Amino acid sequence: MARRGARPPVGALAGLPVAVDAMGGDKAPGEIVAGARAAADAGLPVVLVGPPDQVGETAGLELVACTEVIAMDEDAGQAVRRKKDSSLVRAAELVRDGAASAMVSAGNTGATMASALLRMGRLPGVTRPCIATPLPRLGRTPAVLVDAGANAECTPAMLVQFAQMASAYVAARFGIAEPSVGLLSIGEEPNKGTPLVKEAHQLLVAAGVRFEGNVEGRDLLPSPVDVVVTDGFTGNVALKALEGSLRFFLETILGILATDETTRAAGDALMPHLLPVAAELDPDNTGGAMLLGTDGVCVISHGSSSAAAVTSAVRVAHDLAVGDLVGRLASAVARG
Repeated sequence: MARRGARPPVGALAGLPVAVDAMGGDKAPGEIVAGARAAADAGLPVVLVGPPDQVGETAGLELVACTEVIAMDEDAGQAVRRKKDSSLVRAAELVRDGAASAMVSAGNTGATMASALLRMGRLPGVTRPCIATPLPRLGRTPAVLVDAGANAECTPAMLVQFAQMASAYVAARFGIAEPSVGLLSIGEEPNKGTPLVKEAHQLLVAAGVRFEGNVEGRDLLPSPVDVVVTDGFTGNVALKALEGSLRFFLETILGILATDETTRAAGDALMPHLLPVAAELDPDNTGGAMLLGTDGVCVISHGSSSAAAVTSAVRVAHDLAVGDLVGRLASAVARG
């Protein structure tokens, strides 16, 4: 095991397992273990973390034992400091100590972020880590919304740093050489928005990213830019509004297609066309959100993640660790 604080060389990360919080999420541990098992069957190294008596059957996967679990409704900061032998904290320590390439959790988002930050530490020069969440764009690579909830209050300089890190992340994950960046506001004009947005707009012009100007809430789906930057409060509200709207729309369509014989026949004809769209919009297929700015890869999955979502998250975490996302982020911040 590497000494504390010493990340393994990038070439060595491919052989290290992804540490999966077996007790994180509404469907833990069953769906979490099943998803981790599917990832292992696909050739991805995985290790589970959790109390043996609560995890139960591990489907043949290695389990790093701990004695505590941080619940979904616990205060994040207090829980991480108090429950030092929790599955979340131990998963972060495995990454910190060089025993895992990355960590994945569908549990308490704040506690996941706090565990990664307190145990892995921040990258040099990073003011605050942020959460980058994929936004679907049908037939194209997703866009990314950042910050999606880590920092309710931000400075203009923080938004610039979010843009720099998210640009590096999009380049690493989706292969876009020069991602375009937009600033979420109430109008396209540079003089629209709060004082935070107006000053951030001015800074982004000279920030070394491909800044395309302001974008509005109606532009989020599909986003005209690869990276949408905002503060964590606005980003989280926007993200949950999108999730609720999409769920309402899909449930309404499915309800209409089952009202009578005519609509059922129409549904039979439309379903082959609707299912691929639903798959692209399904958050289980995105691999989860990424915490940017910590000295280690941390994927935050949705609280209701299924086994398929966990498998996707493990794959994304492994690929980004091996692809040296942390090094790319450090370089982006240093250039900024």
